[in-house]
Amino acid sequence: MAAGLGVVVAAPVGAATPTPGIVIDAGSDNYGQLGDGTTLDRSLPGDVPGLANVVAVAAGGAHTVAVLADGTVWAWGANGPGQLGNGTTISSSTPVQVSGLTGVTAVAAGISHSVARKSDGTVWAWGYNGHGQLGNGTTTNSSTPVQVSGLTGVTAVVAGGYHSVARKADGTVWAWGHNFYGELGNGTTTNSSTPVPVSGLTGVTAVAAGYDHSVARKSDGTVWAWGYNGYGQLGNGTTTSSSVPVLFAAVNRVGVIGTGSSSSHTVVVRAAALRHSAAALALPAVRCGG
Repeated sequence: MAAGLGVVVAAPVGAATPTPGIVIDAGSDNYGQLGDGTTLDRSLPGDVPGLANVVAVAAGGAHTVAVLADGTVWAWGANGPGQLGNGTTISSSTPVQVSGLTGVTAVAAGISHSVARKSDGTVWAWGYNGHGQLGNGTTTNSSTPVQVSGLTGVTAVVAGGYHSVARKADGTVWAWGHNFYGELGNGTTTNSSTPVPVSGLTGVTAVAAGYDHSVARKSDGTVWAWGYNGYGQLGNGTTTSSSVPVLFAAVNRVGVIGTGSSSSHTVVVRAAALRHSAAALALPAVRCGG
Protein backbone atom coordinates (compact mmCIF):
# COMPACT_ATOMS: atom_id res chain seq x y z
CA MET A 1 0.00 0.00 0.00
CA ALA A 2 1.05 3.60 -0.52
CA ALA A 3 2.63 5.52 2.30
CA GLY A 4 -0.02 6.94 4.57
CA LEU A 5 -2.64 4.35 3.70
CA GLY A 6 -4.18 2.21 6.41
CA VAL A 7 -6.50 -0.76 6.19
CA VAL A 8 -10.22 0.00 6.21
CA VAL A 9 -13.14 -2.42 6.40
CA ALA A 10 -16.87 -2.00 6.94
CA ALA A 11 -18.16 -4.32 9.65
CA PRO A 12 -21.77 -5.56 9.40
CA VAL A 13 -24.34 -4.53 11.97
CA GLY A 14 -27.80 -6.07 11.75
CA ALA A 15 -29.19 -7.91 8.73
CA ALA A 16 -30.25 -5.30 6.16
CA THR A 17 -29.21 -5.67 2.52
CA PRO A 18 -26.82 -4.05 1.87
CA THR A 19 -25.88 -4.48 5.52
CA PRO A 20 -25.26 -1.13 7.24
CA GLY A 21 -22.25 -1.21 9.50
CA ILE A 22 -19.44 0.57 11.27
CA VAL A 23 -15.99 1.33 9.88
CA ILE A 24 -12.98 -0.40 11.41
CA ASP A 25 -9.45 0.59 10.44
CA ALA A 26 -5.79 0.34 11.42
CA GLY A 27 -2.38 1.48 10.22
CA SER A 28 -0.85 4.83 9.36
CA ASP A 29 -2.68 7.91 10.63
CA ASN A 30 -0.38 10.80 9.77
CA TYR A 31 -3.25 12.80 8.22
CA GLY A 32 -6.04 11.50 10.44
CA GLN A 33 -7.12 8.89 7.91
CA LEU A 34 -8.14 6.46 10.67
CA GLY A 35 -10.87 8.91 11.66
CA ASP A 36 -10.51 8.50 15.42
CA GLY A 37 -9.76 12.14 16.21
CA THR A 38 -5.99 11.63 16.44
CA THR A 39 -3.00 11.36 14.13
CA LEU A 40 -1.54 8.38 15.96
CA ASP A 41 -0.76 5.19 14.04
CA ARG A 42 -2.65 2.14 15.25
CA SER A 43 -1.54 -1.48 14.99
CA LEU A 44 -4.85 -2.87 16.22
CA PRO A 45 -8.20 -2.27 14.47
CA GLY A 46 -10.56 0.26 15.98
CA ASP A 47 -13.91 1.84 15.15
CA VAL A 48 -14.33 5.24 13.54
CA PRO A 49 -16.32 7.04 16.28
CA GLY A 50 -19.71 8.48 15.46
CA LEU A 51 -20.06 6.78 12.08
CA ALA A 52 -22.73 4.10 11.69
CA ASN A 53 -25.00 2.63 9.01
CA VAL A 54 -22.13 2.52 6.51
CA VAL A 55 -22.86 0.58 3.31
CA ALA A 56 -19.68 1.29 1.31
CA VAL A 57 -16.17 2.51 2.04
CA ALA A 58 -13.05 3.34 0.02
CA ALA A 59 -9.49 4.20 1.05
CA GLY A 60 -7.33 6.61 -0.94
CA GLY A 61 -3.69 7.58 -0.60
CA ALA A 62 -4.23 9.15 2.84
CA HIS A 63 -7.98 9.69 3.08
CA THR A 64 -11.09 7.56 3.48
CA VAL A 65 -14.59 7.94 2.06
CA ALA A 66 -17.79 6.24 3.24
CA VAL A 67 -21.41 6.04 2.08
CA LEU A 68 -24.16 5.82 4.68
CA ALA A 69 -27.47 4.03 4.24
CA ASP A 70 -29.18 7.41 3.81
CA GLY A 71 -27.09 8.10 0.67
CA THR A 72 -24.87 10.77 2.21
CA VAL A 73 -21.07 10.64 1.94
CA TRP A 74 -18.55 11.26 4.70
CA ALA A 75 -14.75 11.53 4.48
CA TRP A 76 -11.70 11.98 6.69
CA GLY A 77 -7.92 12.25 6.45
CA ALA A 78 -5.72 14.31 4.11
CA ASN A 79 -7.41 17.19 2.32
CA GLY A 80 -4.72 19.30 0.63
CA PRO A 81 -6.48 19.50 -2.77
CA GLY A 82 -9.97 19.05 -1.31
CA GLN A 83 -10.44 15.27 -1.47
CA LEU A 84 -12.72 15.33 1.60
CA GLY A 85 -15.24 17.35 -0.41
CA ASN A 86 -16.42 19.62 2.40
CA GLY A 87 -15.47 22.92 0.80
CA THR A 88 -12.14 23.26 2.62
CA THR A 89 -8.55 22.10 2.16
CA ILE A 90 -8.04 21.37 5.85
CA SER A 91 -7.33 17.76 6.81
CA SER A 92 -9.69 16.17 9.32
CA SER A 93 -9.11 13.32 11.77
CA THR A 94 -12.87 12.84 12.18
CA PRO A 95 -15.52 12.29 9.48
CA VAL A 96 -16.89 15.37 7.72
CA GLN A 97 -19.86 15.36 5.36
CA VAL A 98 -19.17 15.76 1.65
CA SER A 99 -21.05 18.86 0.54
CA GLY A 100 -24.30 18.55 -1.37
CA LEU A 101 -24.19 14.84 -2.18
CA THR A 102 -27.27 12.68 -1.63
CA GLY A 103 -28.54 9.51 -3.23
CA VAL A 104 -25.04 8.03 -3.45
CA THR A 105 -24.69 4.27 -3.82
CA ALA A 106 -20.94 3.79 -4.33
CA VAL A 107 -17.63 5.60 -3.79
CA ALA A 108 -14.05 5.20 -4.92
CA ALA A 109 -10.84 6.92 -3.85
CA GLY A 110 -7.65 7.68 -5.76
CA ILE A 111 -4.40 8.95 -4.34
CA SER A 112 -5.90 12.39 -3.71
CA HIS A 113 -9.29 12.48 -5.42
CA SER A 114 -12.66 10.92 -4.66
CA VAL A 115 -15.48 9.69 -6.90
CA ALA A 116 -19.13 8.84 -6.22
CA ARG A 117 -21.91 7.21 -8.21
CA LYS A 118 -25.44 8.38 -7.53
CA SER A 119 -28.59 6.27 -7.83
CA ASP A 120 -29.54 8.21 -10.97
CA GLY A 121 -26.44 6.86 -12.76
CA THR A 122 -24.46 10.12 -12.69
CA VAL A 123 -20.89 10.36 -11.39
CA TRP A 124 -19.44 13.10 -9.20
CA ALA A 125 -15.83 13.76 -8.20
CA TRP A 126 -13.75 16.07 -6.04
CA GLY A 127 -10.16 16.69 -4.92
CA TYR A 128 -6.99 16.81 -6.98
CA ASN A 129 -7.55 17.38 -10.69
CA GLY A 130 -4.10 18.02 -12.15
CA HIS A 131 -4.58 15.31 -14.77
CA GLY A 132 -8.31 15.79 -15.35
CA GLN A 133 -9.34 12.92 -13.08
CA LEU A 134 -12.44 14.79 -11.90
CA GLY A 135 -13.78 14.53 -15.44
CA ASN A 136 -15.42 17.95 -15.61
CA GLY A 137 -13.42 19.33 -18.54
CA THR A 138 -10.89 21.21 -16.41
CA THR A 139 -7.66 20.54 -14.52
CA THR A 140 -8.67 22.70 -11.56
CA ASN A 141 -8.89 21.11 -8.13
CA SER A 142 -12.28 21.15 -6.42
CA SER A 143 -13.04 20.90 -2.72
CA THR A 144 -16.71 20.18 -3.46
CA PRO A 145 -18.21 17.57 -5.81
CA VAL A 146 -18.42 18.37 -9.52
CA GLN A 147 -20.34 16.30 -12.03
CA VAL A 148 -18.36 14.19 -14.47
CA SER A 149 -19.23 15.57 -17.88
CA GLY A 150 -21.60 13.71 -20.18
CA LEU A 151 -21.65 10.47 -18.21
CA THR A 152 -25.01 8.84 -17.42
CA GLY A 153 -26.25 5.31 -16.97
CA VAL A 154 -23.23 4.37 -14.89
CA THR A 155 -23.45 1.18 -12.84
CA ALA A 156 -19.92 1.06 -11.39
CA VAL A 157 -17.07 3.50 -10.84
CA VAL A 158 -13.48 2.98 -9.64
CA ALA A 159 -10.48 5.23 -9.08
CA GLY A 160 -6.85 4.62 -9.99
CA GLY A 161 -3.94 6.66 -8.76
CA TYR A 162 -4.76 9.66 -10.90
CA HIS A 163 -7.46 8.37 -13.24
CA SER A 164 -11.05 7.18 -12.96
CA VAL A 165 -12.97 4.42 -14.75
CA ALA A 166 -16.71 3.78 -15.09
CA ARG A 167 -18.85 0.99 -16.48
CA LYS A 168 -22.15 1.91 -18.09
CA ALA A 169 -25.33 -0.15 -18.13
CA ASP A 170 -24.75 -0.92 -21.80
CA GLY A 171 -21.51 -2.77 -20.94
CA THR A 172 -19.14 -0.12 -22.26
CA VAL A 173 -16.26 1.32 -20.24
CA TRP A 174 -15.25 4.98 -20.00
CA ALA A 175 -12.16 6.53 -18.42
CA TRP A 176 -10.66 9.95 -17.74
CA GLY A 177 -7.62 11.57 -16.14
CA HIS A 178 -3.96 10.58 -16.28
CA ASN A 179 -2.99 8.63 -19.40
CA PHE A 180 0.82 8.66 -19.65
CA TYR A 181 0.90 4.86 -19.83
CA GLY A 182 -2.38 4.39 -21.69
CA GLU A 183 -4.46 3.70 -18.60
CA LEU A 184 -7.51 5.30 -20.25
CA GLY A 185 -7.45 2.56 -22.90
CA ASN A 186 -8.40 4.75 -25.85
CA GLY A 187 -5.30 4.10 -27.96
CA THR A 188 -3.48 7.29 -26.90
CA THR A 189 -1.22 8.45 -24.10
CA THR A 190 -2.84 11.87 -23.82
CA ASN A 191 -4.59 12.86 -20.58
CA SER A 192 -8.32 13.55 -20.83
CA SER A 193 -10.37 15.79 -18.55
CA THR A 194 -13.61 14.28 -19.86
CA PRO A 195 -14.60 10.61 -20.19
CA VAL A 196 -13.38 8.73 -23.27
CA PRO A 197 -14.55 5.26 -24.32
CA VAL A 198 -12.13 2.39 -23.78
CA SER A 199 -11.39 0.98 -27.21
CA GLY A 200 -13.16 -2.18 -28.31
CA LEU A 201 -14.65 -3.18 -24.98
CA THR A 202 -18.27 -4.30 -24.81
CA GLY A 203 -20.17 -6.68 -22.57
CA VAL A 204 -18.21 -5.59 -19.51
CA THR A 205 -19.61 -6.58 -16.12
CA ALA A 206 -16.94 -5.25 -13.73
CA VAL A 207 -14.03 -2.82 -13.66
CA ALA A 208 -11.04 -2.16 -11.41
CA ALA A 209 -8.23 0.40 -11.45
CA GLY A 210 -4.64 0.25 -10.22
CA TYR A 211 -2.21 3.09 -9.76
CA ASP A 212 -1.70 3.47 -13.51
CA HIS A 213 -3.45 0.51 -15.10
CA SER A 214 -7.07 -0.57 -15.51
CA VAL A 215 -8.86 -3.93 -15.65
CA ALA A 216 -12.24 -5.15 -16.90
CA ARG A 217 -14.15 -8.44 -16.74
CA LYS A 218 -16.47 -9.30 -19.60
CA SER A 219 -19.68 -11.30 -19.45
CA ASP A 220 -17.87 -14.26 -21.04
CA GLY A 221 -15.58 -14.43 -17.98
CA THR A 222 -12.48 -13.12 -19.75
CA VAL A 223 -10.35 -10.35 -18.26
CA TRP A 224 -8.80 -7.46 -20.16
CA ALA A 225 -6.25 -4.93 -18.92
CA TRP A 226 -4.50 -1.82 -20.18
CA GLY A 227 -2.05 0.87 -19.05
CA TYR A 228 1.30 0.52 -17.30
CA ASN A 229 2.83 -2.94 -17.47
CA GLY A 230 6.32 -2.51 -16.05
CA TYR A 231 5.68 -5.25 -13.50
CA GLY A 232 3.57 -7.45 -15.78
CA GLN A 233 0.29 -6.35 -14.19
CA LEU A 234 -1.56 -6.57 -17.52
CA GLY A 235 -1.04 -10.32 -17.35
CA ASN A 236 -0.30 -10.84 -21.03
CA GLY A 237 3.18 -12.32 -20.67
CA THR A 238 5.04 -9.07 -21.37
CA THR A 239 6.17 -5.96 -19.52
CA THR A 240 5.15 -3.63 -22.34
CA SER A 241 2.52 -1.04 -21.50
CA SER A 242 -0.60 -0.90 -23.66
CA SER A 243 -2.98 1.96 -24.47
CA VAL A 244 -5.67 -0.51 -25.56
CA PRO A 245 -7.07 -3.54 -23.71
CA VAL A 246 -5.09 -6.78 -23.91
CA LEU A 247 -6.26 -10.21 -22.86
CA PHE A 248 -5.18 -11.20 -19.37
CA ALA A 249 -3.29 -14.47 -20.04
CA ALA A 250 -6.33 -16.20 -21.52
CA VAL A 251 -7.81 -16.61 -18.05
CA ASN A 252 -11.55 -17.25 -18.23
CA ARG A 253 -14.51 -18.03 -15.96
CA VAL A 254 -13.41 -15.16 -13.71
CA GLY A 255 -15.91 -14.13 -11.05
CA VAL A 256 -14.01 -11.34 -9.32
CA ILE A 257 -11.28 -8.91 -10.39
CA GLY A 258 -9.28 -6.57 -8.22
CA THR A 259 -6.49 -4.06 -7.87
CA GLY A 260 -6.24 -0.77 -5.97
CA SER A 261 -5.52 2.91 -6.48
CA SER A 262 -1.96 2.49 -5.19
CA SER A 263 -1.46 -0.97 -6.66
CA SER A 264 0.81 -2.27 -9.41
CA HIS A 265 -0.57 -5.79 -9.46
CA THR A 266 -3.81 -7.45 -10.51
CA VAL A 267 -5.86 -10.15 -8.77
CA VAL A 268 -8.53 -12.36 -10.34
CA VAL A 269 -10.63 -15.14 -8.85
CA ARG A 270 -11.98 -17.92 -11.03
CA ALA A 271 -15.74 -18.33 -10.75
CA ALA A 272 -15.32 -21.99 -9.78
CA ALA A 273 -13.64 -20.90 -6.57
CA LEU A 274 -16.74 -18.87 -5.72
CA ARG A 275 -19.41 -21.42 -6.57
CA HIS A 276 -20.46 -21.88 -2.95
CA SER A 277 -20.95 -18.17 -2.29
CA ALA A 278 -23.70 -16.26 -4.04
CA ALA A 279 -22.61 -13.11 -2.22
CA ALA A 280 -19.07 -13.41 -3.56
CA LEU A 281 -20.28 -13.98 -7.12
CA ALA A 282 -22.28 -10.77 -6.86
CA LEU A 283 -19.20 -8.71 -5.99
CA PRO A 284 -18.08 -6.47 -8.87
CA ALA A 285 -14.48 -6.27 -7.75
CA VAL A 286 -12.04 -6.85 -4.93
CA ARG A 287 -9.73 -3.96 -4.14
CA CYS A 288 -6.16 -4.57 -3.05
CA GLY A 289 -3.31 -2.38 -1.92
CA GLY A 290 0.05 -2.08 -3.62
